[in-house]
Amino acid sequence: MAIYKSAINKPVTTILLFVAILVVGLFSFSRLPIDQFPDIEAPYITVMTTYPGASSSEVETNVTKVLENTLNSVDGLDELTSTSKDNMSLIMLKLKWGTNLDEVINDVRSYIDLTKDYLPDGCSNPFIFKFSTSMIPIIMFAVTADESYAGLDKILNDQVVPQLNQVDGIGNISISGSPIRYVYIDLDQDQMDAFGISLEQVGSAISSNNLNVSSGTVKMDKEQYALQVRSEYIESDEISNIVVKTTMDGKQVFVRDIAQVKDTIKDMTLDEKVNGQNGVRLVIAKQSGANTVQVAADVQKQLESIKSTLPSDINISVIYDSAETIQNSISSLEESIMYALLFVVLVVLFFLGRWRATLIIALTIPIALVGSFVYLAFVDSSLNIISLSSLTVAIGLVVDDAIVVLENIIKHIERGSTPREAAVAATNEVWVSVIATTLVIIAVFLPLTMLGGMAGIMFKELGWIVTIVIAISAVVAISLTPMLASRILRKKKVSLDSEGHLVEEKEKSLWYDRTIGKVLHKLDLRYANILRWCLNHKKLTMLIVVIFFVLSLIPALTGQIGTDFMQQSDGGRLTVTAELQRGTRLEETMKTARRLENRFMDIAPEIKIISTTVGSSDEATISAIFSTATNNKISMTVVCSDKSERKRSIFEIAEVLRQEMLLYPELTTFQAQVAGMMG
Repeated sequence: MAIYKSAINKPVTTILLFVAILVVGLFSFSRLPIDQFPDIEAPYITVMTTYPGASSSEVETNVTKVLENTLNSVDGLDELTSTSKDNMSLIMLKLKWGTNLDEVINDVRSYIDLTKDYLPDGCSNPFIFKFSTSMIPIIMFAVTADESYAGLDKILNDQVVPQLNQVDGIGNISISGSPIRYVYIDLDQDQMDAFGISLEQVGSAISSNNLNVSSGTVKMDKEQYALQVRSEYIESDEISNIVVKTTMDGKQVFVRDIAQVKDTIKDMTLDEKVNGQNGVRLVIAKQSGANTVQVAADVQKQLESIKSTLPSDINISVIYDSAETIQNSISSLEESIMYALLFVVLVVLFFLGRWRATLIIALTIPIALVGSFVYLAFVDSSLNIISLSSLTVAIGLVVDDAIVVLENIIKHIERGSTPREAAVAATNEVWVSVIATTLVIIAVFLPLTMLGGMAGIMFKELGWIVTIVIAISAVVAISLTPMLASRILRKKKVSLDSEGHLVEEKEKSLWYDRTIGKVLHKLDLRYANILRWCLNHKKLTMLIVVIFFVLSLIPALTGQIGTDFMQQSDGGRLTVTAELQRGTRLEETMKTARRLENRFMDIAPEIKIISTTVGSSDEATISAIFSTATNNKISMTVVCSDKSERKRSIFEIAEVLRQEMLLYPELTTFQAQVAGMMG
């Protein structure tokens, strides 16, 4: 028995089957995380090595080239690029698409182990990162302080970070630009020579007294105690009282006799400023598969409770919150889907003119769409721009099959058949055409699932979602649609005349038939005339079509239509980079940065926050990978007010900043561009 006959004969079973699809789809929808893009695991591996105190040329010669020579032998390597800057070496390995990254990471680790002995002293062990979208920061905070600035690193690590780590879905939390406590011991060479003390003796005396040593156990009656000698320094004054040497006459030489102990913060290599004030950048990434919007909201909530426990002079402000961008994009797409659904129903009602028929079409749309949520949950994906855009594309396609079937059923009813007879006969006539049409659409979108590279990762969901939704819509069209039509549509009323013949009763003239129906009838007649002319002038018709096709290609071929991977949008954020002459001191770069900050605030009152980074960190953190600042390069994140609160667009503000930077002769290169998803 054909599927449509079974559906018509067993309406309860048919309804329960599609209700089950709705329930499973809505349950899957409730479990889907929200993100901006699908989870992307690009074939990139980053090797990061820190060499504190070294210049970029030293890093290149002693670290980067040594590692490059070894990593060139990695299997599946497509391209190797490196960046050497003060204190840090970054090597990016681009692998061939489809390469097993876990196996390659093991190979990279083995190659690095072979070269460790050739790296200079003081160089850290190379860190290996597998690049994925989960590494991209989802939220950044600027933390500023006045009196508490010197202790900001300890406050953040002891009070803020541990509590933020309790948030479900939190991945990596890194702190950039925090002042680190350092104890400097400035030795007096003359005093050391007078006492006959070498530098090694001082270092040995200080380090040997800075130990916590396990001293065994003590058993007393029924109990046992572990002993430990704790001699690590708590206060810097303790270092001053360390005995370095005892002279021949028994006099003890203390550290304070030959040196000055300074308890201060580490010499600046990375300068972070927020609106010109000393600050720290707190960068947070999520775990893979976590709900970006939910994690960001939970972080904000947790941070509000933490603020009450911090010193009053500490201020925490948001530099970048991807959840806001994602939520705006998702909300806009959801609104588009709802409008599309509404307009599809209205268009169907306009042309069919029957509310019962329109209701049948309207019921098929959500059933087809929710099937995509089951797929997204099955592959551990998310609600993102690609998946929701796919639904927007599919809405206009899912009703095609149902309209073909329903329109044919209505014709059979108008010819005198009962709704049940019409549903069986009409569906039998067109079901092959419906399947053929569906397969043609699938043939267009299914190849998207087979694309390679970044395009394949981004648009695989588009191909699968449209394919699944169209396939479900075809099943709905040849099963649920005829079943509903057999139950909801009404047959034409007939009566017996005086001679016993069946006579069709005239239906009451409706407003639709008197107005829209007449317009559509005239449109049908005009279309018939146009079609007749085209059939009588085939060559001219083909020539017109070819000319129109060629003319449509001209804007693309002449470059009037540009190309871009992802269209830029006004998110209210800019990234500004400015480079000074190579070799410029950090302090000189900072002066230029302060001048730029002040001018930007004056010429662009829309700016709310300017977070500026100058210099480079000697710590291997996630934020260091995305930072472009060096001793001679300024990196700024500019946050403007909401789009609705300003008259100028973010693109106009960017141009204003570019024109301002033209006035600074010390800047060799500079750019101001709209910030992307990496903040």
